[in-house]
Amino acid sequence: MTTPFPFTAVVGQDDLRLALLLNAVSPAVGGVLVRGEKGTAKSTAVRALSALLPEVPVVPGCRFSCDPASPDPGCPDGPHEAGGGAERPARMVELPVGASEDRLVGALDIERALSEGVKAFEPGLLADAHRGILYVDEVNLLHDHLVDLLLDAAAMGASYVEREGVSVRHAARFLLVGTMNPEEGELRPQLLDRFGLTVEVAASREPDQRVEVVRRRLAYDDDPAGFAARWAEEEAAVRARIVAARELLPSVRLGDGALRQIAATCAAFEVDGMRADIVMARTATALAAWAGRTDVLAEDVRQAALLALPHRRRRNPFDAPGLDEDKLDETLEEFGGSDDDDPDPDPGPDGPGGGGGGQPEPDDAPQGGDDTAARPEAGEGGQPQPSGAGEQSPARASEPFRTKVLSVPGIGEGAAGRRSRARTEHGRTTGARRPRGALTKLHLAATVQAAAPHQRARGRSGPGLVVRRDDLRQATREGREGNLVLFVVDASGSMAARQRMSAVKGAVLSLLLDAYQRRDKVGLVTFRGTDADVALPPTSSVDAAAARLETLPTGGRTPLAAGLLRAHDVLRVERLRDPARRPLVVLVTDGRATGGPEPVALAGRAARLFAADGVASVVVDCESGPVRLGLAGQLAGELGGTAVTLDELRADSIAGLVKDVQRRAA
Repeated sequence: MTTPFPFTAVVGQDDLRLALLLNAVSPAVGGVLVRGEKGTAKSTAVRALSALLPEVPVVPGCRFSCDPASPDPGCPDGPHEAGGGAERPARMVELPVGASEDRLVGALDIERALSEGVKAFEPGLLADAHRGILYVDEVNLLHDHLVDLLLDAAAMGASYVEREGVSVRHAARFLLVGTMNPEEGELRPQLLDRFGLTVEVAASREPDQRVEVVRRRLAYDDDPAGFAARWAEEEAAVRARIVAARELLPSVRLGDGALRQIAATCAAFEVDGMRADIVMARTATALAAWAGRTDVLAEDVRQAALLALPHRRRRNPFDAPGLDEDKLDETLEEFGGSDDDDPDPDPGPDGPGGGGGGQPEPDDAPQGGDDTAARPEAGEGGQPQPSGAGEQSPARASEPFRTKVLSVPGIGEGAAGRRSRARTEHGRTTGARRPRGALTKLHLAATVQAAAPHQRARGRSGPGLVVRRDDLRQATREGREGNLVLFVVDASGSMAARQRMSAVKGAVLSLLLDAYQRRDKVGLVTFRGTDADVALPPTSSVDAAAARLETLPTGGRTPLAAGLLRAHDVLRVERLRDPARRPLVVLVTDGRATGGPEPVALAGRAARLFAADGVASVVVDCESGPVRLGLAGQLAGELGGTAVTLDELRADSIAGLVKDVQRRAA
């Protein structure tokens, strides 16, 4: 067994360690989401936590880790009699991103269920994680159907497996810990809210601290057991402190004053629902127990807010997580007051999170809005300031809106998502086939129909159906897939009018928001001047695309053909990397082409490459003014796609009902 890196040997990352320890003290806090760049000890710290957790008493032989003091009456391995049990170390179970549904929730032996009528159930990872830690590395890349199962289990504290009338239920209460790199895409809001706390981690920029990180890592790699032994005393001290805090936790008093501060803070930051209030209350209580106190102080409430609120106050995926600490301090001060239940009304700056509310900030310091304060100066009103020959400063995007659904025609087999029709493991049943490999979704009627003609020949004599492997039929299902949405944006001088470019950016931003909700990969190609540029290679991080769009400069000629050819090359490379994911090209242009000999004809020839490859496309026509040339519509015809205006792109538009991308009949 590999010796884990000691938790107490992790350098820095104080917020990460505190959040994990608070969940160890009070699992009711609801888990931790760790966001940060690669190589910041996210996984190392999480794996090290399990070694600090106290041992868990279990019923001997129970595969579902029932507590001998209060066994689950519905346990599939039960019933168990209350009484003495055995102790084992707390488990940390890792959920791979590519895991199947059966691996997560467990699997039924369908053949025995049909022929013998018994519930032969093989537990999954949720059963293994009961009363322990369920760890998901790169949780933002987890497939939607697994996310749905996690949400259900986290909400109900139990896992349900139901197939063709056979039902199994078992307890599944676990500490959910996830790590993610925001550059690879964001997390669904429903799952994001299920994490009690969130922590942002980054590598230190201090040379001395970085040296210490390298020194400890090299020492651990050379001799893991010896390195762990040198930190055994510190590990034992933290383990003992966790046990003491758990014992103290029921005695911690959450006074009315602290409750008012919690409620006022959640209201001030306009978080949705009441989960934030509950999580803050539990976190503040755990902080007091960790500090060895029986009363919750203002400093506990402040630290709880810094851990529990940043990921709950985002209004869309392009908002950076964070909290205005000045506003937080003002709210706590306003609603602190005197409280008979609080023996120490002075919060002080020395709480577990450090940097308490007593530290003043300069009045003229920009708070959380340096970027937004600068953007109107560059992007609104007045004369645009040139930043190069034929180039204008970036225009701000207009307010995003809900767009119509643009989907790829036909039926694909790509990654699970919410855009286009696809054959998937989840969705409505459309037919049956012989299974290829392991059976995952039984089509009961087709299986019975296949087995029925052979019952006499197989010597059936009892009530059970004699079923053999060849009789089993896999259900074919139709659901939705995510696509590669490649934006090709005209940033030339013909689009550079600030009002028009603002509307164009607003439209693309709206489509990016739609791509985020539908679990697409996105890419961004821009063209202006003399060439085209891949502003963002295909990625799952739509907020990265939004950031590139915001700083997009405009001006110069319109090399439309170059933009199309660059987009075609991007699709060719991406097809080799991910052949199952079907592309959707969204070309944002007024249709004009300039520069070089016969630019319009050259653009037409480039567009026909997409039509020849059968690539679905839509042209967002940005042409404005009383006289319109209709060039975007002609270009859509060459692409084999459809042209829509900016107004028609809106979901609430009455102009044109564009729901699917149409391709010209071959």
